[in-house]
Amino acid sequence: MAPIALLPFLILNLAVATAAPPLRPRFYEKTCPEAEHLVRDVIKKNMEREPRSAASVNRLQFHDCFVNGCDGSLLLDDTSNMLGEKLSLSNINSLRSYEVIDEAKETLEGVCPGVVSCADILIMAARDAVVLSGGPDWEVKLGRQDSLTASQKDADDIMPSPRANASYLIDLFRKFNLSAKDLVALSGSHSIGKGRCFSIVFRLYNQSGTGRPDPAIDPIFRENLDKLCPRGGDGNVTGGLDATPERFDNQYFKDLMNGRGFLNSDQTLFTYPKTRQYVRLFARNRDEFLKAFVEGMIKLGDLQSGRPGEIRQNCRVVNSRPVDELM
Repeated sequence: MAPIALLPFLILNLAVATAAPPLRPRFYEKTCPEAEHLVRDVIKKNMEREPRSAASVNRLQFHDCFVNGCDGSLLLDDTSNMLGEKLSLSNINSLRSYEVIDEAKETLEGVCPGVVSCADILIMAARDAVVLSGGPDWEVKLGRQDSLTASQKDADDIMPSPRANASYLIDLFRKFNLSAKDLVALSGSHSIGKGRCFSIVFRLYNQSGTGRPDPAIDPIFRENLDKLCPRGGDGNVTGGLDATPERFDNQYFKDLMNGRGFLNSDQTLFTYPKTRQYVRLFARNRDEFLKAFVEGMIKLGDLQSGRPGEIRQNCRVVNSRPVDELM
């Protein structure tokens, strides 16, 4: 994992966001009163077609907000003079469901053109994916603008690897004013969804360069993973991140306690003392998990860069006006 050299600069930018208009609930109640309902309807229809889209959509908020704030930069396609975030190490062949956000944007543009930002759509969609999977509902703060650019390098420098351990993750989250408890709660987003064999083969066959499997994996679970992800097999084969990958619940934490975490970055939350207490708390008390998860998602959504922005007409490209005019 490359050193996070840009983080001091990014944190400074996030602090500057206090000068921007404050985010607030029901931001579009006068300009586009049906916005939240329409986004949820799009998410629901897509989940009916492809249940896995719920987890994919929910992950988009984290991957967007950790890189220069929640500004929709993740959604920009590469151009001849810009390498965006979609092909970064943490996103390529991993993030999905961009087309779901496209559909939500197209729906909103048909009702209230030029009003709702792609960045806000991501926040609404992430919440709705959780709600429609049986998780908690909460009021999201809105009013973001869309970024004018994106950076693959920024994403590479910031986003953690599936191999990351809890100590590294605690330090990373702290830079964004997110606590160890926030880290564990937000990791609970892995209550839904699947992961690729590519992300865990090192755990099965060469943990920390030992040539042996991760000793923290439950032996029976490891046998199942060996069958799913054989040495030299297809790295794109997927397995559930917990035992109930289509239902948002606290099974994920129960699995971690039993050595059945899919990703190294998940299982290390239980093997590391500073995060183990929260894994146990959330495994024992579903309501505590749901409360902490909502708090973490709101704090994550508050990250802003303070940079100039716009309301994109298409989430994949900046508007046709020259960038210097927008600046």
